[in-house]
Amino acid sequence: MSRPTSRVLTLLELLQSGGTRTTAELADRLGVEGRTVRRYVDQLIDLDVPVESVRGRYGGYRLAPGYRLPPLMFSDDEALAVLLGLVAGRRAGPATAQQTANETASAKIRRVLPRHLARRLDTLRESLDFTEAPREFPAPDTGVLLTVADAVRHRRPVAIRYTDRDGRRSERTLHAYGIVAHAGRWYVTGRDAGLGEDRTFRLDRVADARTLPGSFEAPEGPAPAQRLLSAFATAEYRHAVSLRVHGTVEQIRARLPAGVATLEEIDPAAGGGGAGERWLRVELRAERLDWLPPVLAALDRPFVIDRPDELRGLVTALADRLAASAGRPDHRSDPPYAPDGPTS
Repeated sequence: MSRPTSRVLTLLELLQSGGTRTTAELADRLGVEGRTVRRYVDQLIDLDVPVESVRGRYGGYRLAPGYRLPPLMFSDDEALAVLLGLVAGRRAGPATAQQTANETASAKIRRVLPRHLARRLDTLRESLDFTEAPREFPAPDTGVLLTVADAVRHRRPVAIRYTDRDGRRSERTLHAYGIVAHAGRWYVTGRDAGLGEDRTFRLDRVADARTLPGSFEAPEGPAPAQRLLSAFATAEYRHAVSLRVHGTVEQIRARLPAGVATLEEIDPAAGGGGAGERWLRVELRAERLDWLPPVLAALDRPFVIDRPDELRGLVTALADRLAASAGRPDHRSDPPYAPDGPTS
């Protein structure tokens, strides 16, 4: 394919993505001058592609509304990227309906691939492996997901029927800020109009969603993903834990990510140690405390437990068990434990 023809097809792809594209933008994306863009547009018009010229300060080119797009075309790299995404999605353990759609979509794309590319893909798929077994999570209803996404984009209230983790059902009016995929699940963050408070909802627990008349202004502040992580870290679980840890943010986040704990600098002047190390306030909520002592030990940083007292007892008990194990005599008659693994 000649380079000018390839650029004309690229221009068509840019226009197909929607909206009005300025001549300067198109010239930059195609790597040509403005008059060349106009020549390419004329070539599309000669091919009966209805490209419209939009005048004014924000003018440029766009496809005529209602134009039926030609069959989807992928370059080799694009087709490979799409199919790899479908393969990864299938291995991530989606629900049955999504898995079926994934497989049929993969089959349709593969049928139209050039033979050499299909062979490359088959070779890659055979060599792929995953370090974790797929986790089975309920998937949100497609209609619910698309309705909520439309409400987010156009800032329209949406009515949802929701079932919480205790099985209680309710109807809510939500001003949805954004949709977030996290750890295999889909969530929507927004303001519950009835409560007047920000809330996070799992989309697989939404039985029905419909947009309502009106609109709302999105608030300034954290992005939806950050709001979700903050909601997880401050959820109303049984225990409120407060610690002081001496280290860097990166060291603490490696064991206590943003979805688990919040961090706050205590005294910027009280540094010491390596670069970036200082005392940080770590707060989190937990239904159980037994998982925290090993995490704190793995941090390998100085820490102080402010609350609860129960956590101090658990940390002391772990330290005693470790000290007892380290002080045991060497039983040379006992064969050492060696897990199965690769040998040289």
